[in-house]
Amino acid sequence: MALLLICRRASSSPGALNGIRFAHLPVIYASDALRHNVRYIRTSGVGNEPYDTAQVRKNSASASLAIPQIRDIEEKHRDVGAIALESTHNKKDFSLKNEALKEKVIIQALTFMTKTFDVLTLPLYAVLHQPWKKQALNRGKKAVLVDEARQEWGSREVFVKSPIHEEFDQFNIDTLDKLFTRAIEKHGDRKCLGSREVLGVHEVEDHMGKLVKKYDLGEYNWLTYTDLKNVTSKLNQGMRHLGLKPKQRIAIFAETRAEWLVTAVAAFQLNLPIVTVFATLGDEGVIHALNETEVTCLFTSEELMGRCSSIAEKVPCLANVVCINSSKDKLEELSATPFPKRIQLNSLSSLASSGESQLAPEESMELKPQREDTAIIMYTSGSTGVPKGVVISHWNLVCALKAITDSLASFGDPREDDCYIAYLPLAHALELLCEAMCLLQGVQIGYSSPLTLTDKSLAVKDGCKGDATLLKPTVLGSVPLVLERILKGIQMKISERGNEASIVFDFFSKYKINWTRLGYETPLVDRIFFKPIRELVGGKVRLVICGGAPLAVQTHEFMRALLGCPVLQGYGLTETTASGLFSIGEDLTAGRVGGPITCTNIRLINWEEGGYRVTDKPYPRGEIYLGGDNVAMGYFKKPESTDFFVENGKRWVQTGDIAEVHPDGAFRIIDRKKDLVKLSSGEYISLGKIESILKTSPFVENLCVYADPYFSYPVAVVVTSQAQVESVAAKLGKGGEKYVHLVKDPVIVKAVLSAIQKQANLLKLEKHEIPQQIHICPEIWMPQSGLVTAAFKIKRNNVYKQFHQEIQDMLRNA
Repeated sequence: MALLLICRRASSSPGALNGIRFAHLPVIYASDALRHNVRYIRTSGVGNEPYDTAQVRKNSASASLAIPQIRDIEEKHRDVGAIALESTHNKKDFSLKNEALKEKVIIQALTFMTKTFDVLTLPLYAVLHQPWKKQALNRGKKAVLVDEARQEWGSREVFVKSPIHEEFDQFNIDTLDKLFTRAIEKHGDRKCLGSREVLGVHEVEDHMGKLVKKYDLGEYNWLTYTDLKNVTSKLNQGMRHLGLKPKQRIAIFAETRAEWLVTAVAAFQLNLPIVTVFATLGDEGVIHALNETEVTCLFTSEELMGRCSSIAEKVPCLANVVCINSSKDKLEELSATPFPKRIQLNSLSSLASSGESQLAPEESMELKPQREDTAIIMYTSGSTGVPKGVVISHWNLVCALKAITDSLASFGDPREDDCYIAYLPLAHALELLCEAMCLLQGVQIGYSSPLTLTDKSLAVKDGCKGDATLLKPTVLGSVPLVLERILKGIQMKISERGNEASIVFDFFSKYKINWTRLGYETPLVDRIFFKPIRELVGGKVRLVICGGAPLAVQTHEFMRALLGCPVLQGYGLTETTASGLFSIGEDLTAGRVGGPITCTNIRLINWEEGGYRVTDKPYPRGEIYLGGDNVAMGYFKKPESTDFFVENGKRWVQTGDIAEVHPDGAFRIIDRKKDLVKLSSGEYISLGKIESILKTSPFVENLCVYADPYFSYPVAVVVTSQAQVESVAAKLGKGGEKYVHLVKDPVIVKAVLSAIQKQANLLKLEKHEIPQQIHICPEIWMPQSGLVTAAFKIKRNNVYKQFHQEIQDMLRNA
């Protein structure tokens, strides 16, 4: 209440302040213009920008009149527009100063209140939270140097073997088939896989005038572990009926959904290696993957049947196409063009039905997979060229799972209500690991998509609940771009409530961040200010796991504060089964990826060209080499690749990423060899680093930075926040114009560039790292555009190709 009174008093006395302000304003009379024989009056505004008034007619005779007569002429010719403009300008100046004063008053009041509260409650919270224990764990070693000469690091000397790790050892689980069999036996009638019913689909126009689909979604329907056992038993028999034999490759080309995992479990039981292909991969990439692996059977979704029919002629080995989420009688109408006659069409349900009539006794089943057998051939998203197939064995996946659960051991056993929301691509090892880990621990998996995740997601019909609101997940897997979008959505919602709300929100966010760094919790602030924010992702999230790209420090800290739970960063590649380094819950810092997991060692290797050396101070720096049982078997049909090598019986892979290691053994990813560009000035810049920092700007949804060795500055193609652009447009007197027109307006582009450059300076980018020109793209980059991968990583070459002309224009005009 005290705060509200102070704010009200500050904002309710503009009269007095107004009088003081205008008492000191310079007044420019028409006589000044006449006396100096000029045609225009110019007044100074905020920021000393000149503003032209209407023309004043030159009158040489009047200029020689006596002063009283001049005053009469001034009264006659004085321009009303100039007075109005001066008044408006002064009001703007006053408004800005008034807002600054109001902000200062609010912050001072909040500071006084919180400091008083802290002094009174600190002893109690110190006893309850015991921050010294958290600080001691935070200072603990995240890794140990096992070979100083080789700069090789291993997992921490003291670690807790997780109950899941012990269960793997106890039941000799060394393949995914054994893992899923154990999970089904262990959890029986518990909920397992959940999918939402689609009640209706509506098409509406977006800001580009394009028709987009909006879904009316119902409740979640669940399969139990027993249901999973029954359907996979029938399905693997149906696969046998198609003539599929152990070690014969199949392909899954579909979005993340329950049927994807059901198909995979059935395939693992029959020892069928799975070729995984991203649903967003371009046609050329899909054709390449299917032909290179010579698959005869493709499992796909209703949404992708049209694409499959259009590429089928270019995949001569293909004999069977199974639609995993449609009935058989609907298959023909889903095809854009007829499938070749050699291809047999089936639905997953009809395949399971055929298997039910031919169930074979257990003893007649052929050999189960062995630990060294290939589990998946995972095709990369092709962000830097033609996608490569990474051969990952059952043992690679099992070792990665055991090691990751060791890193999560401090969180204790799963709870009865634990639920994981699955929306990342199952075609990537990261999501497959997460879901396998959940299944073994009895954690429910509810399926979603980036387009239906929250109430305000792009494909959610107005008035319909997003998946997270309905599911209320406790565990959230993510990539940096998703967290950045959630954070910007929150900030935008707060700003819509007014400047005062934004000031209070920023204050308490920083307040929470500061206490978190010290090992304290802030339950009162959480309940009052952040509980509504947590409801955006269901309100129950207690753990966020983030990978796929480096997470900016600012985003990391803010999301940890707003969600009130650990946000753990990991680092790995498809080539290391999406594992390698993993931060622990006790780490109170942000922006680091922790130390190596228990099955992995890491080495730093000098990269002389980039200026990174293991002798650097204060932290050793270099290219990351990862070695261990999680390192994949290699690239499919590419024995000539030098990325993998074996040394002293251990498989290693060269990652191309640059890291520094801190004294506590935690690593921070600081660069990527492919992202480093030398400017004409001789300075090196890291495109990925610049992008990571600029994405924290409220104006930036996504961006791709370009630098040319013949120029001394970078430029950028930017996807902007529509709400932020429209807000700026309204302030510049351009409200009401269509967004697609606003992003082409030079005044708007200049304002957005200025805001981005301000953020760059705020976060300490060097002058030569800051883009000097931007091109605004009005369309959001989704994986379907070909400009980002399924994990929302920039496909840099594709962006450069699509925006080649715009980039060249920016370089010329900067």
